[in-house]
Amino acid sequence: MTTLTIFFCGTGSNKFDDKHKNFWDGEIVSTLAAHHSGREFAEWIVVDGPGSGNLQADDLFTKTSEYGLSGTLFGKGWDENVQHALNIIKGKCDWQRKQLTEAEYNRLKAAGIPIEDVKEEGSWFWRQYNYGDRSITQQKLQEQIIKTFRKDGIIPTRVNLLGWSRGGISCHMLANAMSRDAALKHIPVNIFAIDPVPGIGNFQENRVKLESNVKEYIAFYARDERSKGFSCVIPQTATGTRTSIYPMAGRHATLAGNATALGGEPTNSGDLNALIEPGRIVRHLAETCLKRWGVPLSKTLNLTDTELRRLTGAIVSDEARYKKMHSQSYTYFTELDKGERYVSLGSKGVPFSAVKGTIYRPATGLTTSLLDISGYQHLR
Repeated sequence: MTTLTIFFCGTGSNKFDDKHKNFWDGEIVSTLAAHHSGREFAEWIVVDGPGSGNLQADDLFTKTSEYGLSGTLFGKGWDENVQHALNIIKGKCDWQRKQLTEAEYNRLKAAGIPIEDVKEEGSWFWRQYNYGDRSITQQKLQEQIIKTFRKDGIIPTRVNLLGWSRGGISCHMLANAMSRDAALKHIPVNIFAIDPVPGIGNFQENRVKLESNVKEYIAFYARDERSKGFSCVIPQTATGTRTSIYPMAGRHATLAGNATALGGEPTNSGDLNALIEPGRIVRHLAETCLKRWGVPLSKTLNLTDTELRRLTGAIVSDEARYKKMHSQSYTYFTELDKGERYVSLGSKGVPFSAVKGTIYRPATGLTTSLLDISGYQHLR
C-alpha cells in the first residue's frame, strides 16, 4: 500500500521557496514537501506553481511551454501541472526530455565522459547548438523509482493533495481529473487547501466543484484579503465528503507563512516576522492532517492546545494591525462585499461570512471565532 502526497505551489512559487526571502520560516507548501521523509516520486512530489519560471520543465512527465507572464496573470501551465501529476500517479510519462542541455553537456565533458562534440546548425547569424541526446532521461529514472519503491503495485492506494493559491485550485482540478479516469477514480483523495484562488475568469466547474472521490476536504481562508481578482473558492463538495472550512486572520500570503505586517515584501528585518501566528496555526494543522492521512513528516510544530490559545490570543490582540491589511492589494485595486472579502461559494459570489451551514464542520464555517480552537477537533 502506498500513500502518495502531491504538493501544489501557488502562483509564482516553487519547490525552493522553503528559503524564500518573503517567508520568515519558509513558504508552507515547499516547506512541508521538504519535510516529507519518504521517497520523492514514489511517495511524494512537489509541483511548481504557474508563473514560477518553468524550473521543473525538463523533469515533468508531460510537455509544457514557457508561459511567462500569462502564467502569473491567467494560470497558464496549470493544466500541464495537473496532467504531470496524473502521470506521476500512474507512474508513466507521456513525454521525455531527450536532449542534453548546455549545462549537462559541459558537466559530462568536464568529467571525461565520452560523448559527441556539440553540433552547430544554421548560419552564423541564426546559429543553434545541438548538445546531443541523454542516454537516460530524467523521466525514465523517475519511472524506475516509482516502480521500485511503490508497494503492492504502481497505482497508490490513497492520494493526498495540499496546495496554496492556484495550487489549492490545482488540487480541485486534479481530484476531478482522477474522478474521470477509469484507472484512478476508485482512489480516495484528501485535500488540504490554503486560500484557493483561481484568478479572474477561472471559475469553471472543475475548479469550483468536487466529486465523491474526495473523502475529506479542509481549507483555510484569508479573512483580511481585499485584493481585486483574489476571490477565493469554497468548492461545492459531494454528499458524504467530510468538509471543514475555517477563517484565518491575515492576507493571502499570510496563511502561507508570510509574516510581514502588510502581507507582502518585508520593509525591514524586523518586519519579516511581525505577525507569525496565522502561518504557524495553519502549518500545524496541515501537519496534523497530513500525519493523520499517513504522511511521514519531520520537523513538525506539534503545538499543544495551550500554545494554540496563545497564538490565537495574540491574533486577537493584534486585530488593529490586521485591519490595516484591508487597504492593501496585490493587484493595486481592492474590492468589498458588504465590508467583507468577496468569495466564490461554488460558482456564486457571496460575502465571506455567508459561508456556513450544517454541511460544514464546524457548522459556523467562515464565521468561526479564531479563539474557538475546539473547532479544530475535527482535524485531529
